[in-house]
Amino acid sequence: MYELSKNAMDFINDEYLEGLLKNTKPDEFRVREILDKSLSKEPLNVEETAVLLNAEDRELQEEILETARKLKREVYGNRIVLFAPLYIGNYCINNCQYCGFRISNRNAVRRTLTDDEVKEQVIALESKGHKRLILVWGEHPMYSPEQIAKTVRIVYSTKSGKGEIRRVNINAAPQTVEGYRIIKEAGIGTFQVFQETYHHETYKKFHPGNTPKSDYLYRLDALDRAMEGGIDDVGIGALFGLYNWKFEVLGLVSHAIHLQKKYGVGPHTISFPRIRPALGVEMDYPYIVNDEDFKRMVAILRISVPYTGLILTAREKPELRREVMAFGVSQIDAGSRIEIGGYTEAGDAQSQYIEKEQFELGDIRPLDVVMRELMQDEYVPSFCTACYRIGRTGEHFMEFAIPGFIKRFCTPNALLTLMEYLVDYASEETREVGENLIKKELEKMDDDGIKKSLIERLDTIKTTNKRDLYY
Repeated sequence: MYELSKNAMDFINDEYLEGLLKNTKPDEFRVREILDKSLSKEPLNVEETAVLLNAEDRELQEEILETARKLKREVYGNRIVLFAPLYIGNYCINNCQYCGFRISNRNAVRRTLTDDEVKEQVIALESKGHKRLILVWGEHPMYSPEQIAKTVRIVYSTKSGKGEIRRVNINAAPQTVEGYRIIKEAGIGTFQVFQETYHHETYKKFHPGNTPKSDYLYRLDALDRAMEGGIDDVGIGALFGLYNWKFEVLGLVSHAIHLQKKYGVGPHTISFPRIRPALGVEMDYPYIVNDEDFKRMVAILRISVPYTGLILTAREKPELRREVMAFGVSQIDAGSRIEIGGYTEAGDAQSQYIEKEQFELGDIRPLDVVMRELMQDEYVPSFCTACYRIGRTGEHFMEFAIPGFIKRFCTPNALLTLMEYLVDYASEETREVGENLIKKELEKMDDDGIKKSLIERLDTIKTTNKRDLYY
């Protein structure tokens, strides 16, 4: 029996959630009543979420999408936070049937970066302008809390030119309470653990054997232990395609509600990756989510959990990423490589390195190209890390976010990190697009003290070597 949190419980009732999806019959009045509630920025319960999931009328679906657009603008403005994944090691003791890292995959090339190789990867990422990373490990005893914490400290201490990594998030195996404490001391941001699927029988099917991950409750309880270990900034997620996407949405909402009720703060982020091809994995899954349902799913998540960041990964192709961003996405990765050592060794190709990857990516465009497209679409790319570094996380973040005050900090901080990128890393074409965008954003701001000081700080970044200015 693995260590569980205090009062650990399995809060996912398959029969109840399936019943909601089977028996909920939405009408126009009820759907619009729920959408009105969401526009007041109140989280939805699972019953209300089920109503939106079962709304099959095209007109109602368009209203759902439009409500998600409004919420995105009101809560997050037009900012998009950017990060990059850095895979540290791919040894794994689990046997997840959809994953290239699984222990039974004898064709996978196993590797763990040395300390010097970690530094090389970080320098390569900094040279492109990245400031935020998520470090990823396979689930193996060699990747202990001490090893994870050591790697985090190496990343933070590795600086090249004007580059530095200011926030390190973690995607690794669930830990004990004490293990989370050790990792927290290294100064991490968010700790992610994905349940993969919330449906019990499906979970058992895809996670066979006697491994830590085959224990449904141990996995479900992972972020409870993180909270008890002092990490109040956590991320949840499901791998869409293993089971009915509507059920998984209800699972994610249930998880968010559980954390909010038990600890006073819900997840900081929700991820919703779709299953992708991987070495030795057959793609004959009956629950593959099509693009139209994917857009609906993102919109309903945004409406159901208005103050949780939604992460759209480079698993998706550029065209779909561009379209889905409007429905509530607040974070994306860009310029991503998921091969071990990929930022210095992989070049621009991908397919020849499939034996080194967990799965295939859909978008491997360089960061500069993604930045330029975002700005052409009038998004403000942000590398901001201010809330995390000042302590505006967990309950403190919610105190700022729920009334909407966070926008007062986020837009100025986003513009400051954008100016850093434009001056230090951007191509000439991207710099021109970015400077025009900053000018437009300043014109939209009220002429108050923050605007005046923001203009001064932007000029400081542009004309001096001073960096890392934030509110």
